[in-house]
Amino acid sequence: MEKLLWCFLTMISFSQAFGHEDKSTWAFVFPKVSDTSYVSLEAESKEPLNAFTVCLRFYTALSTVRSFSIFSYATEKSYNDILLFWTKDKGYHFAVGGPEVLFTVSEIPQAPTHICASWESATGIVELWVDGKPRVRKSLNKGYTVWTDASIILGQEQDSYGGRFDAKQSLVGDIGDVNMWDFVLSPEQINAVYVGGTLSPNVLNWRSLKYKARGEVFIKPQLWS
Repeated sequence: MEKLLWCFLTMISFSQAFGHEDKSTWAFVFPKVSDTSYVSLEAESKEPLNAFTVCLRFYTALSTVRSFSIFSYATEKSYNDILLFWTKDKGYHFAVGGPEVLFTVSEIPQAPTHICASWESATGIVELWVDGKPRVRKSLNKGYTVWTDASIILGQEQDSYGGRFDAKQSLVGDIGDVNMWDFVLSPEQINAVYVGGTLSPNVLNWRSLKYKARGEVFIKPQLWS
């Protein structure tokens, strides 16, 4: 009886809406199209951002099928204060404060993909690294400040602060290793993260992530471990 109770409580701990356990070898799994399944993240830092780097891994078969959201960071100032979004037949859209740039890629390989995106206000320079390789740098929203009190969402794209999801923009697949810093990582640091380093993320830290899961979202071992 005690063993059954322990198993039941363990299942609850993984399916509850809120958690912060070490998920260093786990991934969030979004198994089907939905406008109600998502994960919201709580940032460790509550300060406005004049620079940042966000890195994560995702695994999906959608790249040749339709567009989908990868990382959505909305504030009261802009619901696309930071957005990473895949557009079919075009590539990665990277938005800061609303304006966006496109990094052209024909399609994502149907294998786990690692990306890092960075931006700094002082120069407006944005970088996108895909599987440890940089795309050509671009310029975006020089002088802007990313606002505070963010609604950070995985699995959906926010068309308002914390909501207005569209099932046709939802992610179907796995996402994990989500880390974020309040500065631009150097090429050497990004390569270290790509091969498994952590570098003490101070905005979002995957190893101590605070999150809420809604709808049909599951925690499973990473397929890329």
